Amino acid sequence: MGIYTLLVSLAILTLAGAAMGVRLAESPSLSRRLLPFSGGLLGGVALFWILPEIAARVGWLGAAAGMVAGASALWLVDLYLYPVCPTCSHDHAHESCANSLHGFAIPLLIASGLHNFFDGWSLAVSEQAGFETLRVPFLAGIAVHKLPEGLALGALLLAALGSAGNALLGASAAQAMMLIGGGVALIVAPHLDPRWSVGFLSVAAGAFVYLGYHAIESVSARRGLVTSVMPALTGFAGAAVLRSLAPGI
Repeated sequence: MGIYTLLVSLAILTLAGAAMGVRLAESPSLSRRLLPFSGGLLGGVALFWILPEIAARVGWLGAAAGMVAGASALWLVDLYLYPVCPTCSHDHAHESCANSLHGFAIPLLIASGLHNFFDGWSLAVSEQAGFETLRVPFLAGIAVHKLPEGLALGALLLAALGSAGNALLGASAAQAMMLIGGGVALIVAPHLDPRWSVGFLSVAAGAFVYLGYHAIESVSARRGLVTSVMPALTGFAGAAVLRSLAPGI
């Protein structure tokens, strides 16, 4: 399967989630369970699938350092610049506005677009020759957070824009950035030293860890520890079980 087929499939998955999010905006209990589950699964994929593969190339110290760097970079951006994944972190309402999240659509779409750009870049880099064992982990890592991301994105855009059609149009624009990120990586990545690609993939794995934690923490802060921990542990354990059942991948 070609890289663009994969990227389009992931974009369609997220848009399906966005359509569901628009329909389920009045009943958010499903997304509250999906977010921590996908967070635990995403962290498990990074730790049980991607980290060992990178360590086989650069050693455990180098792989761990890259992962910590990626998680730390996203933490700093999230803390001082702008929420790195506003589709799972935002929780305020403008009750006096005609639309409950009036004015939030543009920054939401910008941040979501950047997020998707680097999803596409990461997947394209992992598809390079010599990184065959990283293809499935990165595909899995990106795929597991696309549906809940789409659910949250659709619900937030509906609240911000007041129209299901506009919400789906905005979600489509954000997902198009994943295709652009993959295209840019296909042009640029082959000209980079392989060590740069390994370093980038280890940083991307760290980003998976932070996004996983972020999804769990955002639900925990609003709904309580029990609501988030059990789905998260289920997802984390699921990643470990899948890895043990497919050791050759």
